[in-house]
Amino acid sequence: MASLGSAERRAFALKINRHSSAEIRRHFGGNHVFYHSRTNSNASASVCLTVPQSYEAVEPLDLEEYLMSQLRSGDSDLMQELGDFPDDDLKVEHVEKECRTARHSVPEDGVELEPHVRDCIKSYTQPWLVVSRRCQGDGWTAYSERASLHKLLRKQTFESDVQPENQQKPVKSPTLAGLSDDSGRTLTSSDFNLRCLTPDQRVERLLAFSSHDELDRFNQEARQGNRHPELFALYPPADEEDAVEIRPIPDCPKEHNGDRILFRCQAIKFEIEIEPIFASMALYDLKEKKKISENFYFDLNSEQFKNFLKPHTPHVDPSTLARSAIFSITYPSPDIYLVIKIEKVLQQGEISDCADPYMTLRECDSTKNKDKLEKLRGHAEAFCQRLGRYRMPFAWATVSIMEVISTAAIDRDITDSDSLKGVKSSSIDRKGQLPRRNSERYSTIDDQFCNVSAFRSATITISTIFKQEGDRLSDEDLLKFLADIKKTSAPQRRIKTISGSIKLEMSSVQDTPLGCLSTELIPLMPVAEKTSRVVKEVLEFPSSEVYVPHNIYRNLLYVYPQRLNFVNRLTSARNITIKIQFMSGEPSCSLPVIFGKSSGPEFLQEVYTPVTYHNKSPDFYEEVKLALPAHLTERHHLLFTFYHISCQQKQNQSGSCETLIGYSWLPILNNDRLQTGQFCLPIVLERLPSNYSLHMPEKVPPQASIKWMESHKGLFNLEIQAVSSVHTQDNHLERFFTLCHALEGGAIFPLRVREEKIPENKLEHELKLSIISLSSSSLEPLVLFLHLVLDKLFTLIMQPMVIAGQTANLAQIAFESVVSIVNSLHNSQELIRDQQGRNSLLATYLYWVFRLPDPPRDMQNAGSGSMIPSAESRYSTMGRATAATVGNMLLQSRVRSSSNPDIPTPHASTEDAEVKNILFAKGHNNPGSRMSTYVDINSHQSPTGSTRPSNRKQFHEELALQMVVSTGVCRENAYKYAWFFFELLVKSMAQHVSQLDKQSVPRRSRFSDRFKDDITTIVSVVTAEIATILVKQQKEVEQAEKVNISLAFFLYDLLSLMDRGFVFQLVKNYCNQMSAKTVSMPTLISMRLEFLRILCSHEHYLNLSLFFSSPASAPASPCPSISSQSSGSCSFQEQQSILGLFELSQEFKQQHYLAGLLLTELSAALDMESEGGKVQRKAINAIYSLLCSHDLDNRCIKPEVRAKVAALYLPLVGIIIDSTNYLDFTVSDTRGGKNKTGGPEDDLENVPPINQSVAMAIAGNPFNTLGRNVLVSMASTQGKSIATLAADTSRHLLVCFLWVMKNADRSLIQRWTVDMPPSQLNKLLELLTICVSCFEYRGKQSGDKVSTQALQKSQQAKLQLEEALLRGMGARGEMMKRVGGMDRTMGQRENLRWRKDLTQWRQTNDKQDKTKAELDQEALISGNLATETNLIVLDLLETIVQALPLAECKDSVVGGVLKVLLHSLTCNQSTTFLSHTFSTLRALVVKFGDLLFEEEAEQCADLCQKVLQYCSSPVDENRSQACATLYLIMRYSYSNASNFSRVKMQVTMSLASLVGKSSDFQEEYLRRSLRTILAYAEEDTEMQNTQLSSQVDELLRNLNSILSDTVKMREFQEDPEMLMDLMYRIAKGYQTSPDLRLTWLQNMAEKHNNRKCYTESAMCLVHAAALVAEYLSMLEDHKYLPVGSVTFQNISPNVLEESAVSDDILSPDEDGVCSGRYFTESGLVGLLEQAAELFSNGGLYEAVNEVYKIIIPILEAHRDFRKLASTHDKLQRAFDNIIQKGHKRMFGTYFRVGFYGTKFGDLDEREFIYKEPGITHLPEISHRLENFYSQCFGDDTLVMIKDSTPVDRKQLNPNKAYIQITYVEPYFDDYEMKDRLTNFEKNFNLRRFMYTTPFTKSGRPRGELNEQYKRKTILTTMHAFPYVKTRINVIQKEEFDLTPIEVAIEDMQKKTRELAVATHREQPDAKMLQMLLQGSVGATVNQGPLEVAQVFLNEIPADPKLFRHHNKLRLCFKEFIMR
Repeated sequence: MASLGSAERRAFALKINRHSSAEIRRHFGGNHVFYHSRTNSNASASVCLTVPQSYEAVEPLDLEEYLMSQLRSGDSDLMQELGDFPDDDLKVEHVEKECRTARHSVPEDGVELEPHVRDCIKSYTQPWLVVSRRCQGDGWTAYSERASLHKLLRKQTFESDVQPENQQKPVKSPTLAGLSDDSGRTLTSSDFNLRCLTPDQRVERLLAFSSHDELDRFNQEARQGNRHPELFALYPPADEEDAVEIRPIPDCPKEHNGDRILFRCQAIKFEIEIEPIFASMALYDLKEKKKISENFYFDLNSEQFKNFLKPHTPHVDPSTLARSAIFSITYPSPDIYLVIKIEKVLQQGEISDCADPYMTLRECDSTKNKDKLEKLRGHAEAFCQRLGRYRMPFAWATVSIMEVISTAAIDRDITDSDSLKGVKSSSIDRKGQLPRRNSERYSTIDDQFCNVSAFRSATITISTIFKQEGDRLSDEDLLKFLADIKKTSAPQRRIKTISGSIKLEMSSVQDTPLGCLSTELIPLMPVAEKTSRVVKEVLEFPSSEVYVPHNIYRNLLYVYPQRLNFVNRLTSARNITIKIQFMSGEPSCSLPVIFGKSSGPEFLQEVYTPVTYHNKSPDFYEEVKLALPAHLTERHHLLFTFYHISCQQKQNQSGSCETLIGYSWLPILNNDRLQTGQFCLPIVLERLPSNYSLHMPEKVPPQASIKWMESHKGLFNLEIQAVSSVHTQDNHLERFFTLCHALEGGAIFPLRVREEKIPENKLEHELKLSIISLSSSSLEPLVLFLHLVLDKLFTLIMQPMVIAGQTANLAQIAFESVVSIVNSLHNSQELIRDQQGRNSLLATYLYWVFRLPDPPRDMQNAGSGSMIPSAESRYSTMGRATAATVGNMLLQSRVRSSSNPDIPTPHASTEDAEVKNILFAKGHNNPGSRMSTYVDINSHQSPTGSTRPSNRKQFHEELALQMVVSTGVCRENAYKYAWFFFELLVKSMAQHVSQLDKQSVPRRSRFSDRFKDDITTIVSVVTAEIATILVKQQKEVEQAEKVNISLAFFLYDLLSLMDRGFVFQLVKNYCNQMSAKTVSMPTLISMRLEFLRILCSHEHYLNLSLFFSSPASAPASPCPSISSQSSGSCSFQEQQSILGLFELSQEFKQQHYLAGLLLTELSAALDMESEGGKVQRKAINAIYSLLCSHDLDNRCIKPEVRAKVAALYLPLVGIIIDSTNYLDFTVSDTRGGKNKTGGPEDDLENVPPINQSVAMAIAGNPFNTLGRNVLVSMASTQGKSIATLAADTSRHLLVCFLWVMKNADRSLIQRWTVDMPPSQLNKLLELLTICVSCFEYRGKQSGDKVSTQALQKSQQAKLQLEEALLRGMGARGEMMKRVGGMDRTMGQRENLRWRKDLTQWRQTNDKQDKTKAELDQEALISGNLATETNLIVLDLLETIVQALPLAECKDSVVGGVLKVLLHSLTCNQSTTFLSHTFSTLRALVVKFGDLLFEEEAEQCADLCQKVLQYCSSPVDENRSQACATLYLIMRYSYSNASNFSRVKMQVTMSLASLVGKSSDFQEEYLRRSLRTILAYAEEDTEMQNTQLSSQVDELLRNLNSILSDTVKMREFQEDPEMLMDLMYRIAKGYQTSPDLRLTWLQNMAEKHNNRKCYTESAMCLVHAAALVAEYLSMLEDHKYLPVGSVTFQNISPNVLEESAVSDDILSPDEDGVCSGRYFTESGLVGLLEQAAELFSNGGLYEAVNEVYKIIIPILEAHRDFRKLASTHDKLQRAFDNIIQKGHKRMFGTYFRVGFYGTKFGDLDEREFIYKEPGITHLPEISHRLENFYSQCFGDDTLVMIKDSTPVDRKQLNPNKAYIQITYVEPYFDDYEMKDRLTNFEKNFNLRRFMYTTPFTKSGRPRGELNEQYKRKTILTTMHAFPYVKTRINVIQKEEFDLTPIEVAIEDMQKKTRELAVATHREQPDAKMLQMLLQGSVGATVNQGPLEVAQVFLNEIPADPKLFRHHNKLRLCFKEFIMR
C-alpha cells in the first residue's frame, strides 16, 4: 500500500466510498433530474491520466431545489435569515451625472433638433445606469476600517518592550577580590537575608478550587474575557498581487482635463502710460509647432483709459473682466511657451512710430516730458474716440512655463506621493487615468522636467517685451522667434524691445477655485456667492490626440483669418481690417454668437481684425471664437467684409472712417457636413449676389452682375477649426449615424449622404457597408463618439428593421462590427488597460453608460399596422393610435419606469391586469410576423406556461446567440475579449431580471432554456480556448489567464442572476474540461485556483456553499457530559463521522460545492512540487483571503453564525494537519553555498531532518496502532522530495487554521480530539508548536533586526543544543522516548528552522523610515495578534486536556501538551497570555501531577527553568504568576509525588544555567520572587505541620547563594577573559555536584560560542562529555563506553581534571542526582557530536576525528547505521578539509600579558598567555585591553609598556596600572619536533611559549652585528591550549641568552629554511623567491648574509669556545649557498 503514489491511493479510497455517495446524492436531490446541456460530449470523455481522480469536480446539488426544501423544512431562525440571497440583492439604479458646471451645457431651447444632435445631448445628460449588488464587497470594506483599529486595541505588555530602569551601570574595576568577602561591595549568601525584602502580590485563589471542572471553568472564563473577535483584523493584509477577485470599478466618465495651471495677471507696465492697452495670452508648443490653447483676453486699463473707449462699448459684462485663467496641459513638454500679445487702439503711423515714445520717454523724467506726455494722451484720446473699435498690433512677450515649474517644483519625492494636499491628481496617478500617448515623443521627455501636477506657486516678471514687426505677425513667424529664443535666449534678428514689465502669478490647480467660468461661459462648481472677479477656463487644443469619449455638449467654431493679398490692387487699400459675422441667412441677420474680448459684451454680432498700417498684404493672428447653433441649415454662413480704415480724418470726409473694399463668405455646412480646414476664398467687389450663401464662393455659378477681384482668384486665406461633441468630422461615422437615423423614420427618400443619393431599396446595403467600415474610421473620432456608436450598434442588434416592406436583420453585421471595434480598441497602443487587460474605455462604457436598447418598435413607413412607441421614444411623431395602443403605452410607461425615472409609478391595480389580459390575448390571437408584434414585458407569464415570450427579442438572448453562431476572425476576437461580452450579457440580464423581479418570477424561469444552452456553449468554448492556449501556445499564457479571470467573473455574476444549480453545473463542466486537457499540473491548478478564488469571493458565497447545513456542533452524544462519559460508549460509526467532518469527503464536496472545489485545489497544490512554491502560495492565499473576508464580514458577527462558517472549513484543518508531514514549515535552505536567509550557517541544522513519523513507524512506536497517516507520510516522503513553503505563506496557512479553531464549536473540536488516533494528535500538537513560533511577537524596535531579548535567544540556543543531542538516538534513547510518551523532538525541529526567517514578512512591509507613531501602532497590532493567536492555541490545548479522561493514551498527550506550553513560554509573550498559560500549567500540575513528575522528568526540568526565568521578569504580573506556579510545583511534588529532592535539583540546575547564560539577568527581581515563594510557603496553612516549609527555605537559600555568584559575574560582563575565569571557578566549585558542573560547562560553551571561540566551546563540551563518561562508567560497565575521562586524553590532556568525581563523593543512585538528560548514552553522544561540530567550525579537523573515535563504538553497539553513515560522512569532510586547506589553516595567535600595579587587585604581577584568533596583530589586542582597562581606571591611570624587557617594580608609579603585552610563539624541544610534524600538531596541546628580547651589553636593545645579543624566555602554562578558557596562567619561566655569533647562526638557519621552502614548492612563487633572494643578497636593514659573513667569518676566532660556532656558521653558509 505504501508504495502506491498518493494519487492512486486517493482514488482507491474513493472507490470504497463511491456507492454511498451516489445514494446520498439521490437522497438529497429528491427526484430531480439535472439538465442535459449541449456541451461537447468529448470534453469529459477522455480523462488524462496525469490528473488524480479525486481532482475531478463532483456533480453539484441542485441548489434551488435544495434551498426550497430546506427553507420550507428549516425551522431555525438562522436558516431563515441566512439561507437564501436577500430579496433586494440586485440594484439597477440611475446615478445622476456629476456635472462640473452649474447646469448642463445644452443648446438653446425652442429649436427643433435633428435626431443625431438629440441623441448626443441625451447621451450627455441622461443619468448613468449602474447595476450593483447590495452586499457586493461587504467583506472587503472592513479592510478599510483597519486604519482606526489600533484605537480600540488594548496595549499588550511584552517583556522585551519593558526597559528595566537600571540599565546604565558604570563598568566596575574587574578585580577578583569580589570573590573574597572582604570588599563588602557584593552581596553574598552570608550577608544577604531574603526575609528583609517585601514579597510580591500573591495570586488569589491559588489553592481554592474544589473540583477540576470548577478550575477549568474559572480559567476558561478568564481566557474568554477581553478577546479580539476578529483574528484577521490583526493580521497584516495579504499581498495584492494574488487578489484577482478585486475587479476595479472603472472611473466614472469625466470631461478630459490635463494638468491645470492658473495664471493670474497682476500688472502690465510700460515706462509711460498714455493710452489703453489690451492683452491676450495663449500657450504654444514649439516642438509640435502648434498653438495649444485658445486665447484668453484681458486688460488692466485704468478707469480713465476705459472712459476713452466709452462710445465703442455699449455695455460691459462681468465675465469679460477676468484677469485670471486656468490653462490645461495634457502633454507637458519642455517646449511649451506662454505668449502674451499686446495691442492698442489703431493710430496713424507704423508700429515703430507708435512705439517710439515708449522707448524714448520715461515717466520719471516727468518735468522734462510732462508736456509731451500730456500731448500724447490727448492724441490717444482722440484716436480712441474715432477709431476705438479697431486695434493695431503693438508688442509681445513670452515665457517658458517648464523652466518656471522646474525651478519652483516641490521636492521630487513629494510630487510623487503628493502627500502635500492629499490630492488625487498627481501626475503619477494621472498617467494611469489618462489615455496618454505612449508614442516615442512623449517617452523621451525627462519626466521630472514635465511634472506639472504640483509645484509651488511662482510669480513671474517678464521684463523683455518685443515690439511687433508689421511684416512678421503670423503664427509661423512667432514660432520661428520662439525657436530662436530657445536656442540663444534672444531672437536672431535683433528685434527691438520696449522697456516695461509684465507680472504674472502662476500656480497649479488642484480643486477648481470659486467663481470659475467654463469655456462656454457657464459657471463651474463651486459657484461663488458674491460677485467677485471671475476666473476663466481656457480650452486646450491638445498637441496630440486625447482618447476620452465626449461627455458634455460642446459646439464651438474657431475662425483664423491668415493673410490677404491686395498687392495688385491699385486703389488705396492699405490699412485693411476684416469684419467677421456669423449669418443665419441672406438678409443681414448676423447672430450674436461670437465670444467677446475683454471689458465688453459677452457675445458680439461682429468682430474686426487688428490693422497693420500701410500694408497691402497683411498677416493676421486673430482668433474668432463662435458658439455654433445646435441646428445648422444650409443658409448658415460666415460673412467677411473687407474695409480700408483711414487713420487721419480728411477735411472733406464727414463721418465714417471705413471704406468698403469687398466681401467673401463661407457656408458652414457642405453637404450637411460642417466645413473645417484651410480655405482660400476669392473676393467679390461692390455687392453680394443673391442666394450667395447656398454656394461656395469658388463655385458660384457665373452671373453677369458679379464683379470678382483679380478675376475670381483666391486671395483670402483662412483656417477654420471646430471643437464639437456633436459634429463627428469623420466620414465613416457621419455616414453611419445618418443612415441609422434614416432607419428610425422621418427621413425623406432618396436620402442624401454627402455627394450621393440613396434610394430606399439601397438603404440596407449602404447601412451594412457603413457598419462594416465603422472600425476603419480613425481612432480618435471613434473614441470620442464611442458611447454613441456602441449604443446605436446595440440597437441595431435588437431591432429587426423593416425597410421598404422587407425585414432586414442587421444583428449579425452589427455584432461583428462591435467585435472589430472592441478588437481595435484593445490593440491600440495609445489606450490603457487595467490589470485584467480590460480596455478602460470599454469597461467604463459597460459599467456606467450601457443600458438596454429601446425595445424594437415598428417603422412607421413599413405600413404594418399601428406603431407602438416606447416610453423613451417621446421624440418620434405618433401615428393615429388605437385605444389599445394607448392603453399599452400607459401600461408600459408604468413598467418601464424602473429604467426611466421621469415617470412616476402608480401602483398596479386590477384594471391594469384586465388591460393586460386583453392585450395579451390580442398578442396571441394575432400571430402576425414574430418581428412585427410587440408584446409588453408584463406578458411574461403566458397562460400556456411557456417560459419565454415567444415574440419578443431579448437583448441578452440575441447577444448570446450571436456569440454562439459567430465564425472566423469575429469568433476568435469575441472570445479573446470575452470579458466585454460577458459584462455586456450580465448587465443586460440584470436589467431584464430587475424588470422581471417586479413580478417575482422564480429564479428557475427567469431565462429560457435556449438561452441557458447558449450560455453553456459559450462557457464551454471559452474554456476550450483557454485550454488550447495553455497546451499549444505557451507564450500566450498571460492571455489565457485574463480570459480565465473574465470567465470566472462571468459565472460569479451569473450566480446572482440565474438558477444557481445551473451555474454550478457550468463550474463543474469548466473544471472537468480543464483537467481533461494535457495541461501541466501547476498551470492547471493555478488557473483553476484563480477561477475559484473569484467565484468564492461572491458576496453570498456562504449561502452558495450551504454553510447552514454544516454540522456546527457535535452529533448529540448519548450522555450529557463528556467528562462523565466512559471512553467506550462512543460508537464506532459516530467516531468515524466526527473524524469524517475533518476530511474532504465526496458528500462534503457535493453539498458545499465551491468550498469543496477550493479545498480540493488546495490539497492538490500542497501535494504537488512546483517551482518556488508558486502554486502553493496561490492556493493558500486564496483560502486566506476568503476566511479573511468572512472574518471581517458584518453578517458573520454572531458566534453561532461563525461556528457554522468555521464548520465549513473543518476539512481544511485535516489538510493542514496532513501537510505538516511533508511540508517543512521552513524556508527551503539551499545548503550549497550561503544560507538563503543570510544568517550565519547554523551547523546544528546540517543534520538532515528525519521525518519523525517515519522514524516512529520504523521504531514501532506503541501508539501507532492506527497509523494510517504514518504510512501516508512514508509514501509521501519516499515518493517525492519535500516541498517547502515560504514563511509568509506558511503564516497565512496557519492563521487560517487558527481561525477555524477559534470559531469552530468547542464540543465538536473536543470530540474530534478524543476520537483522533494518537499519531494524528501528535501531529496536531506539532502544528500548535509551529503556530506558537510562527506568530511570535517581534518586538517594537523591529527595524530589520529582530531584537527579542538575549534571554530568549539563549533559551532558544539551549533548546537547539538539546535537540541536537537528542536527535537521532540509539536504543536507550528510544526507550527513554517511550517512557516519555511522545517523541520530544517532534515539532521542535520545524520551529527552529522556521524562526530564522520569521522576520521576513516584517521586512517586506517595513520601510526603514517609518514614523514612531506608525511603529508603535504596528507593534500594538502585532502584539495583539501574537496574544490572540497564542490564546487560540491555548484554548485548543485546554480543549484537548479536558477531553483527556476519554482518551486512551493520556500520558503521552499530557506530555505533548506540556511540550507545546513550554515552547510557548520560550517565545516572546505578552503578560495577558502568560497569566493564562500559567493558570493552565497550574491546572495541569494539579490534575496530572503524578504523571508529570514520574514520566516527564525532562519536561519537568524544562518547566522549572521556564518558570524560574519568568520569576526574574521585570513585569510584576508575570513574576507573580510564575511564583505561584513554582510554589505549586514544589508543593505538589512534596505532597503527592514525594520526590521533592528531584524538583530541588532541577530548580537549582535551572537557576545555574539561567544565571550563566543570560547577560541581562535581573537578580533583584528574582530575589523578590524567592521572597514571594517563601511567603506562599509560610501562608500555606495545610502544609504547616510538614517539612515543606523548611525544605523550601533550604532550597531558596541555595538559590540565593547561586545568585550571589551572578552578581559577581555581572561586574565582569565587559571583560570576557575575566568572566570566563569566574565561570570556570564557579564550575570548579561544583566539582561535587556533577549536574551543576555540567550546567556551568555548558554555560561556558555557550559564551564561547557567542564570541566565536569555537575551539574553546568544543573543549567545554568535551569536558562535559568526560564528566558524563565518568558517571556512566560507574553506573554500568559496557565495553563500548569510554572508560571515564582517561579515554579523552587524545583530545586533550586537560580532560583528566574531570576524573575527580569518585565514588565516595557521589553515589549515582541518590535521588535527584545525575537525573539530567545528559547522563545517558545518548546525552554523551550528543555532547560529543556537538563538540565535533564546533571543532570543525574552529578548523581543528584532526580533533574531529579523535572525538568520533569515541562515538563510533557506541553507535556500532547500538547498530545505529544511519548515524554511522552520517558520522563517516562528516569524517570524510573533515579529512577533505585537512587535505585541501593544508597550510592555509590559521590557528591561534598567542600573547603574553602581564598586569602590574595594585589597582589590579589579585591580578597584580600575574602573567597570562592569551589565545587570540588566527591573524591578530599586537596592536589589536593592545588596543582592546587598553580600551577596556582605561574605561575601568581612567585614561591617565593606565600605562601600556611597549617593550618586552623585564619589568622592574621599583620604577613603577604605585598609583598607575601597567600592562605589558608581548607576542609569543609556541616552543618545542628538538625531541618534540620529531612528533609534531603537521601544522596542526604544532598548534595543538601547547604548554610552552617563547619570546625573544634583543639586547646589547651597552644597554641599548639593538647594535652592530658583532655586539647583538638575544635573550630567549620560555613560559610554561598551567594547562595546555586549547582549553576551556582563552587565557591560562603562566606557572614557570626560564631564560637563556645567545651570543652575537649564535644569533647570526640562528638567522642564517632561518634564511636557509625559508629558501628551501620557497624553492621546493610545487608551483614556485616568483614573488616570494624574489623577496627572499633580495633579502639574501642585499645589505638590508636586517643586514643580509653578506654582512654576516664579513663580520663573523673574516678571521678564525682565537677562542676555541667560539670555534664551534664559527664552523657551524660556515656550514650554514655552505648549505645556504647550495640552495
